[in-house]
Amino acid sequence: MQLNRYGVISVNSLPSQKISSPRRSLAIGVLLFIVAVLALAPLHAQDESSAPSGRPKTGKSTASSPSYGNRYELPASRIIAMLQQDPELLSQVKIEIARVLREQGRVVQESDVPDSLLLRRIEQDAELRSRITEELLKRGYIEPDDPELKRPAGSDESETPYTDKNERRPGNWPDDFEEDGEEDLTLDGKESSRAQNAGRPRVTVPEFPRVAKERDNEQVLLRHRRPPHRSLQSLEDLYTQTLDPTVKLERFGANMFRKGMAPDPKQMDLPAGPDYVLGPGDGLTVELWGSLTRKLSLTVDREGRIALPEVGTVQIGGKTLDQAREFVGKVLRTQLQDVGVDVSLGRLRTVRIYVVGDVVRAGAYNISSLSTPLNALYAAGGPTARGSLRTVKHYRGKELIREVDIYNLLLNGVSDEVGRLEAGDTILVPPMGPQVSVAGMVRRPALYELKGETELYEALELAGGVLVAGSLRQIAVERVQAHERRVMLSLDLPEGTDIASLKQALVSFKLQDGDRVTISSIPAYSNETVYLDGHVTRPGKYPFRKDIQVSDLIRSYKDLLPEPSTQAEIIRLQPPDFRPMVLQFSLSEVMQHKATVMLQPFDTVRVFGRYEVDAPKVAIFGEVLRPGEYPLTDGMSTAELVRMAGGFRRSAYRQTADLASYEIEGGERVQRDHRVVEISKALDGVADMDIRLKPGDVLTVRQLAGWEDIGGAVTVSGEVQHPGTYGIQESERLSSLLRRAGGFRESAYPAGAVLQRTQVRQMDRQARQALIRRIEGAKPKGAGAEQAVMTTAFMQQQQQILTRLKEEAPAGRQVIRISADLGKWENTPADVEIRAGDVLIIPKRPDFVLVNGQVNSPSAITYVPGKNAQWYLRKAGGATEFGNKKAIFVVRADGSVIGAGNGGWWSGGVMGTVLQPGDSLVVPERIATENTFWRNLLNAAQVTSSVAIAARVATTF
Repeated sequence: MQLNRYGVISVNSLPSQKISSPRRSLAIGVLLFIVAVLALAPLHAQDESSAPSGRPKTGKSTASSPSYGNRYELPASRIIAMLQQDPELLSQVKIEIARVLREQGRVVQESDVPDSLLLRRIEQDAELRSRITEELLKRGYIEPDDPELKRPAGSDESETPYTDKNERRPGNWPDDFEEDGEEDLTLDGKESSRAQNAGRPRVTVPEFPRVAKERDNEQVLLRHRRPPHRSLQSLEDLYTQTLDPTVKLERFGANMFRKGMAPDPKQMDLPAGPDYVLGPGDGLTVELWGSLTRKLSLTVDREGRIALPEVGTVQIGGKTLDQAREFVGKVLRTQLQDVGVDVSLGRLRTVRIYVVGDVVRAGAYNISSLSTPLNALYAAGGPTARGSLRTVKHYRGKELIREVDIYNLLLNGVSDEVGRLEAGDTILVPPMGPQVSVAGMVRRPALYELKGETELYEALELAGGVLVAGSLRQIAVERVQAHERRVMLSLDLPEGTDIASLKQALVSFKLQDGDRVTISSIPAYSNETVYLDGHVTRPGKYPFRKDIQVSDLIRSYKDLLPEPSTQAEIIRLQPPDFRPMVLQFSLSEVMQHKATVMLQPFDTVRVFGRYEVDAPKVAIFGEVLRPGEYPLTDGMSTAELVRMAGGFRRSAYRQTADLASYEIEGGERVQRDHRVVEISKALDGVADMDIRLKPGDVLTVRQLAGWEDIGGAVTVSGEVQHPGTYGIQESERLSSLLRRAGGFRESAYPAGAVLQRTQVRQMDRQARQALIRRIEGAKPKGAGAEQAVMTTAFMQQQQQILTRLKEEAPAGRQVIRISADLGKWENTPADVEIRAGDVLIIPKRPDFVLVNGQVNSPSAITYVPGKNAQWYLRKAGGATEFGNKKAIFVVRADGSVIGAGNGGWWSGGVMGTVLQPGDSLVVPERIATENTFWRNLLNAAQVTSSVAIAARVATTF
């Protein structure tokens, strides 16, 4: 037995090694990157619609910041380091991305998400970092108090994952889920209707590594532990804990008054029924028509009277609106003939009532005469946390008019109020009665006040019933024995209990004041499940049944992807501790019904592709359309490999190719060999020439000699007879090119010719970058005030020289020494071979010598034949006090440099050098350091900068 790649014991000595699939093309990689970007867009809505009762909302969503809400993120470097150090974690992130893509209809597997593009996306996308951080918190990889856990830019800084303001506590049930209302099991065994406020769950970063998931639209408090074995779905399901929902429950109905608004008596525009009793303060509208047409607005005075025309005052207080209408018509008709009368209520009076007891704002209130006890409670802010919601009492004097149960309104939408409030009425809210809490897998977990309910069945009905994911076989009840201690009770029902017996057991269980009922969740996994994974068309979970076999999951080759391996394996979780082990079997024998492989619960059948298990491969490189590695098929030959690679390029040498191969001698060492293959004859079908390939063979198709020079050209400009771009011949030299360009003009200055070459420019750029890096690292050390001054001066010089180096682009000049007489240097070492892309510039003969650097008057001085460098330096005013006279150097017109001796960079007497037209005399700056290494380094930088300047001058004038 041995450990396989999953870290589990294999009972088969035959090893199997999973390797990565063949490399995909760049186009596919770019496509997958685009797909991954689309998949990692915001996955959850941020709409703050109404939450379920009893749950506070903490997340905010505004128009200014819709992207994040209450979320956090880790720095990109921290996330990338965690993924690189833990391949299992990286795999889990890829699995999650692939899952989201599949939900969007894209066919993507974990292996299709490239590491490099994923890590690059993490660096660029703050939204992706926030979502990965959310998953890390859920799975327990990081803690909520991690010092690097920060809110992303653009989020609401006022929100925190745990504050006293929103009363969140460790382990609270997350408050931003809305029930979808899937068919749930009620206590009568019937399926309830769909719940209200259906909505998609909005996930925020939880405070602790716990997460409330909505699985099949049922709320389950889960915590995912890290399984020790990578990519094993069966263990991922088993490593999920169902936690005790120890949430801080709210009192049921309390938010009704907290979120409601008190009624305004001036705005209660409600119709009054015919049984409305009139009283002082009511406004009446009396309309007359017929022999007399008038509209009267009357107010009932304090004695209950109104004044009617031609009649006088009449008593109307205490009559109903219907009675008043009949009475007024009868009275007016005694004085007016043929008149019609109608009486309506124009303005309602207000009555003063009293709200007392356990209410938020006890006192006297003036409210509309149409108000009910519930309106009075709204005006007083509702009951306090100790006030009853079940027995609100309505008194008129000493007479108890009615008791109002607010639960009837909250649960059934039915109000049991009868009649209206009258002046002097009293609303009394007594202390709350017995109370129980119902938590866990119910529709409305909350604290419930009891009024005659004594059975567990009735309490669960108050909570809306049990969700389908709730377990009724084991119900926990925490009971407080009055003034003594707490005890734990449980209602355990055996498997197979029918609905009638279950209901009877719930009815028989009696509750007491202070009981806490907890409905646990059923296990988060199914123990009647097998898994199919790998090189198959439909991976996933499948139901387990007795006598199930592998052939029941894989019925034919249509259930497999193309080219499966002959070997497959079963990862079995052995009871009782579910320790994994690997069993290998022959897939080909199963498909041919030559072998029977039985399955057990939690088995994972994993099928590999042919090229995932020590895949035999061959490679082709060189001048073919698609070079690279290819799977080795049975009987593949060199000609077939060339055809698979797209055939020859036009640059290919088609006569022969090179074939490198290896053989293992005695299982101890590798013997390498190579041979020449007549590939053209092999492609023509000559049997003896088409060699069969072995695993690991490498075929190289070589390039035609001189192919790189085809289409190559050089540019000649300046003082030649025929400037232009010329195609080059093989091994053509500089003299030949100049002859083709017609030779020099009379004004040409061949000694200052500039030959620019791409390869030289690249080397110059690399050397310059290396020099810049070395200079940037220069940090001279020393102590004392004098040394500090020198260090400051050195740093200033360092920055100035670095600026010049970075500003001057490399010219790529190759030094050549030619003259106007081509015959003198033709076919000599000076006659260099030209290459494609070369640029030859022949300047005009200059009439000056350039003197620059640390001189008193940097300038171009008219050339005088025979004069040396000392003479030109004097003409420029001599060197300044900052000039380094020992390091003066000359840059010749042809690009060569003459420097000073004295143990410096060059040997020879510079000041006695006779200068020629176009030469440059440079006085470098004295370097402010005693360190020989740094002094020589900065001197070299000055030379490099001066040479670049001289080259630019030569091509300008």
